[in-house]
Amino acid sequence: MYIPRTIEPLVKESLFKNKVVIIYGPRQVGKTTLVKKIAADLNLPFIYLNCDEGEVRNVLIGGDSSVKLKQLIGDNKLIILDEAQRIKDIGLKLKLLIDNFPDQQVIATGSSSFELANEVIEPLTGRNVPFWLYPFSLQELTFIWDRLTLLQNLEPLMIYGSYPSIVLAKTLTEKEKNIKLLASDNLYRDVVKFQSLKNSQTVHRLLSALALQTGNEVSYHEIGKLIGISRQTVENYVEILEKSFILFKTLPFSRNLRREVGKMRKVYFWDNGVRNAVIDSFQPLSLRLDIGALWENFIIGEIKKRQVDILNSHNLHFWRTYDQQEIDLVEVVNGRLLATEIKWQKLRKSPPKAWRESYKDYSWNSVNKDNYLDYLIEKK
Repeated sequence: MYIPRTIEPLVKESLFKNKVVIIYGPRQVGKTTLVKKIAADLNLPFIYLNCDEGEVRNVLIGGDSSVKLKQLIGDNKLIILDEAQRIKDIGLKLKLLIDNFPDQQVIATGSSSFELANEVIEPLTGRNVPFWLYPFSLQELTFIWDRLTLLQNLEPLMIYGSYPSIVLAKTLTEKEKNIKLLASDNLYRDVVKFQSLKNSQTVHRLLSALALQTGNEVSYHEIGKLIGISRQTVENYVEILEKSFILFKTLPFSRNLRREVGKMRKVYFWDNGVRNAVIDSFQPLSLRLDIGALWENFIIGEIKKRQVDILNSHNLHFWRTYDQQEIDLVEVVNGRLLATEIKWQKLRKSPPKAWRESYKDYSWNSVNKDNYLDYLIEKK
């Protein structure tokens, strides 16, 4: 079953404008399915090259001239390079393609922005259009599920996540098996090969520590002491894990008011299922002690995916004072503050007193399990 992705029409609009289209995203998120669907819809001759395959890599690595590249791509109007970060000097090869064959369109995908983005920044400055693809958002799931089905699937989504193979699995046993395999194998494949991350056990300990801190402020110094590495190493690891599409972070919101906390950060997983696989915790919600953390990760993850879907990214923050008044999410949208409380059940009708006294021009939302669909899903 093909489930439409919200970036699909945006990608199509960007084609054949003498620019390389690049789709970033983690492995098994549906990049290959998306580009093949786009190719089929265009109904043009195309060539698909999987750069994970050694033979393909050898041909492309040797393709250092326009003549050799032409022999490879022939008269195909669309050239798809899947997992393009696997090719050495890929940025220069992509530049050769668009410089010499302006009537042909190149789409490259990558599961590691750390490598691929660094490779294309200089050779393709102003010549590439980036997109990001993540596990299914609730908005995308409305293409196959009605409102009642979405509500019925809230618990599986919170526990097992929304990667395509998980959503399409028929049983909970199959979902658990799939997400464990995905988290232990494919997500680490592009992470541990970095020189600083060769020790996969350290990566796993770091991810486990961060998973157990979901929803709480994280001190890199304390995490480092816990797992036996330096603060700077923790920061470096987190950056690589972010660029491998496993984690993202939010920073404190502050306008330098003396009582606001301004040095910590919160770290979230792009997918709840990956977070739960890291700590091997798949109990039903009724038995969990971390339901508040799961819910916060789920909602903020959905907000991040919604930003990606509409290509309208802005920073996400949290807010807290030294006397423990707090707001889970603060956004600055068109110069206006949007403050949101995220709780599984009980909701406040208004923000904390310190916030009300300090900030006047803001909007206030409270999101729980009863109203989250109205908050997250755009009405069609």
